[in-house]
Amino acid sequence: MADETRKVFRRSQDRMIAGVCGGIAEYFGWPAGRVRVAYVILSILSIAFPGTLVYLLLWLVMPGPDSR
Repeated sequence: MADETRKVFRRSQDRMIAGVCGGIAEYFGWPAGRVRVAYVILSILSIAFPGTLVYLLLWLVMPGPDSR
């Protein structure tokens, strides 16, 4: 059987605060800067509270970059 590499959704070492946006960018293969800008814009448009709550929840739920 071929060795399959499995994508894992985890926080990134490329972090500004907790690595959540960087982890999302790595998982989907997108530039981290664009994910961060999109997150900030969506948070501002949603009056910041839902975006902040989602970020905090992802910070708690997503495994760290070193956990294997």
